[in-house]
Parts: sequence; C-alpha cells; structure tokens
Amino acid sequence: MAKGSNTETRVLPLVLPIVEEMGLELVDLEFVKEGANWYLRIYIDKENGVDINDCEAVSKAVEAKLDAEDPIEQAYVLEVSSPGLDRPLKKEEDFARFAGEIIDVKLYQAMNGKKTLEGKLIGLEDGVIVMEEDGKEVRISRKDAADVRLAVIF
Repeated sequence: MAKGSNTETRVLPLVLPIVEEMGLELVDLEFVKEGANWYLRIYIDKENGVDINDCEAVSKAVEAKLDAEDPIEQAYVLEVSSPGLDRPLKKEEDFARFAGEIIDVKLYQAMNGKKTLEGKLIGLEDGVIVMEEDGKEVRISRKDAADVRLAVIF
C-alpha cells in the first residue's frame, strides 16, 4: 500500500473506509511530487474491474472528506483510477489472489546478472516471493524487490 510518508499515513485512514463502503478495494495510495505539482493518487479495483463511475464516486467522496479534514498542507491534484493491466502486487492477499499469473519483478540489485525477472507467481512464503522463471523456482525477498506487477503479455 502506501509507502509510509507522513501525508500518506494521515490520508489512508480517511480514504480506506470510503473505498470499502463502496464495495471496492484500495489497491494503493501515493502522494508524490512530479515537476512542480503534488499528486494524491488513489488506485481502486473490484472483481470485474472499475469504471469511470466508480472512480468519479470515490473522487467526490474523498474530495469532500479531505476538504473537511484538511490533512494535506500543500496544494495537490487528486487522481482516482484503476491499477491498470500491470497492477502492482503490494499486499499479501495480492500474492495469493494472483498465484499462477505471470509477474514482472524489478530488483534493487541484480540477481544472477539480472535486475528484472518475469515468471509465474507461485506465492508468497514468509516474506519471500516464490516464482517460476524458465522452469526453475526463484525465491526473492520482498525487501529486495523494488516493484512487483502483473505482466502485460500481448
């Protein structure tokens, strides 16, 4: 979920109940600066995917809550969207839900000469990502993985 910045920590308990009350899953929340602007990005999902109406409803409800509580000091842009086809895997539940799917893993440091791995997700065992790459089982500590996402295969 959120990386743990002070802003994300303050905003998460305000956003999570809104998303859950709408029957949606909060996939991720991030507060990032890009260029001169700050962005509060909220990624939501549900079993058959979200549509523009889901994003709009969450955006309006979150905007009202954040305006009332005012937990963010600087100006920012609120964005609500689906996690996309290359959905990030962040929570333990994600690794169980998407077992059997092809994933892309980016590493902080190279492992066997590679910083990017692609293979079938087997699962998560005690903080270790277990996947199959080229017919071989590969184990990667979550702390060594910079990013884990569903692979987009065309």
